[in-house]
Amino acid sequence: MKRIPLLKRAVLSAALTAGAVLGAAQTAQTAQAEPIRVGYWTSGVSLGFGAVLEAQKFLQQRGLDVQFVRFADVNAPNRALAANAIDFAFAAPAAAVFSTAAEGVPLKIVLATQPADVDFVVPDDSPIRTLAELRGKKVGMSPAGSSVAAIATAVLQGNDGIRSGDFSLVPGNESRLAQFLVQKQVDAAALRSVTIAQLQELKVRRLGSFSDQWKKLTKSDATPYIGVSAIRADYLDKHPQDVAKLIAGLRSALQWGATHQNDVAAILQKSANLPANDAQAYAVRWSDINRVTFEPIDLDTLKREHQIFVDGGVIKGRLPDDLFITGPYIASKSIQ
Repeated sequence: MKRIPLLKRAVLSAALTAGAVLGAAQTAQTAQAEPIRVGYWTSGVSLGFGAVLEAQKFLQQRGLDVQFVRFADVNAPNRALAANAIDFAFAAPAAAVFSTAAEGVPLKIVLATQPADVDFVVPDDSPIRTLAELRGKKVGMSPAGSSVAAIATAVLQGNDGIRSGDFSLVPGNESRLAQFLVQKQVDAAALRSVTIAQLQELKVRRLGSFSDQWKKLTKSDATPYIGVSAIRADYLDKHPQDVAKLIAGLRSALQWGATHQNDVAAILQKSANLPANDAQAYAVRWSDINRVTFEPIDLDTLKREHQIFVDGGVIKGRLPDDLFITGPYIASKSIQ
């Protein structure tokens, strides 16, 4: 048998060891190379938060490979989750996620993110003075299936006896709804406070806020959520640590936006083509319209919200027992 010189054997051994290490590293890199597809609706409050996330790269700073997917329809992120077109939606309509999960789609809710900072309004010269007078009227709001439509329907029915068939729901995004009011194509509208602040061509009068109407309906101090963060169960099972990092990144974005209002406004002017006044109106309300939380009170609120939606016939189905997953939120608190 021909011997291999000692030096050659050392070189060969080193090469084999290096190859093994490189192969292991490549395998590990391949296992972690799967990007997380983050979807959001490019209107309403989710527009601003999404724009800041993209511009400031808070998720990438956590070591995540992120692919942002933007949608023009409020219900599209939820449908995309169900179709495995995205992995995560940070502002999916709560009512739509409830319905989809009840149908057996493997989704998990990991955060409460958008409180219902919405008001019922009418033009200042409208003869309508109370919510009870919306019976038989045209009311503009986010499309059926959205949380705004679900909450509006629930409180009108529960507090004033106005069922979904007793008024005409005229759907549209925020800018379209404002236009409907200006053109008098609707009698009233459910608009977010930031949209009301951005109105230039029309003075409006508030008939009632979602928050106050919800407290009246539930006889509690809880504020309902219109948006939640939902993730596909298979992604969460494979990458629980990445989901914790993602939530930590969302928290960093929330904190940064609260102390950098001028920067938020500048980002919105650049990426969303908002006029300076509209961008600033959003920025100053940053902390009122965005949340990154999943405390016990949030879970209780979401469960109660679902039950009210079901009791009022707004949505159907029983929530899976394991729909609310708190592990990633808890783990994110230890990530600096």
